[in-house]
Amino acid sequence: MQTKVFAFEAQDWRAGIPALEDLEPQLVMAFLGTDQSRNPEPVMALKKRFPDALVASCSTGGEIAGVDVFDEAVVGVAIRFDAARVRAHIVDLAASGGDTEAGRNLAAALLEPDLKAVLILGDGTNLNGTALIAGLSTLLPKDVVVTGGLAGDGADFGETRVGLDGAPEPGKVVGIGLYGDTLRIGWGSTGGWEPFGPLRRITRSAANVLFELDGKPALDLYREYLGPLADGLPGTALLFPLTIRPDASSENDVVRTIVGIDEAKNGLVFAGDIPEGWTAQLMRGTPDQLVDGAARAAAQACGDSPDSGLALVVSCIGRKLMMGQRVADETEEMAPVLNAMPTVGFYSYGEIAPHGVTRDRTLHNQTMTVTVIRERA
Repeated sequence: MQTKVFAFEAQDWRAGIPALEDLEPQLVMAFLGTDQSRNPEPVMALKKRFPDALVASCSTGGEIAGVDVFDEAVVGVAIRFDAARVRAHIVDLAASGGDTEAGRNLAAALLEPDLKAVLILGDGTNLNGTALIAGLSTLLPKDVVVTGGLAGDGADFGETRVGLDGAPEPGKVVGIGLYGDTLRIGWGSTGGWEPFGPLRRITRSAANVLFELDGKPALDLYREYLGPLADGLPGTALLFPLTIRPDASSENDVVRTIVGIDEAKNGLVFAGDIPEGWTAQLMRGTPDQLVDGAARAAAQACGDSPDSGLALVVSCIGRKLMMGQRVADETEEMAPVLNAMPTVGFYSYGEIAPHGVTRDRTLHNQTMTVTVIRERA
């Protein structure tokens, strides 16, 4: 497997993309700052430079290449497999009949006997990631690894974009299928946040919208904890994610973060489902805890294999906001664990990976998720 990671700031892509070294990739993945994603030219320049490749792209909350973290850059990777194959399919959410059906459509389009993994790039503001994964899982065998993330829009939560072989657009989901027995896929996903405050019961919710905790408005609770920061909702709610689980004793917990507010209904909109009757608890973190979590995710993805490969990293925009000027500490801490393998990725509105306890396909929030792709002859 051959890879080429690239990163171009501002308008540097105009000269940089045509000058990319010779490679005949089957797949190019591009992660773009918000302004860059609204301009069709960078992605179309990549498609022109690599006409025979699938070019998948999305907007981000920040771009990652190696140990460097960018804002408003064009970052990506070109991949040439030795024997493995790659296919991709794009779904329009509005035309698919719902998020679950969108997942089912992706699975149907990509399913083949030698499918090993599916990489997902999805709209970060219009998609219920839990429903998408449920649709995928109706058709995909359990041993097919599903990872990826939801597109970002800086910290604005306005409009996110995804594309395949064309300019990225709102309301799209792309699935990339990786095929062949030569592939080895590793994954890891860890947070680093810690719960605080009382355990609460989700007493009223609908899909990914939370209305009440312990019979009281959840939006009021967040405003209470945020104090003067409440005017910055939904972005400031990233500082206090929510951990949820079926009951207080369950280890099957997932983290959820807010991506919007329904003022008319006094509801909080999350990236994935908030099941009624589950237990919830607020969380908080420190930069050191998040850095440690990133290193653990990298170690999980690498496993015991000494082989190099490609590390695809998807970290939550909430972690970036919490880290502030220390944001690159995450990537620097992962570098020695990844043993200097090429690394590329983005800051997202939701991360997709198997759950560490159940290994079920899960939408995560506030995690660092690492997918290591290797190919052996």
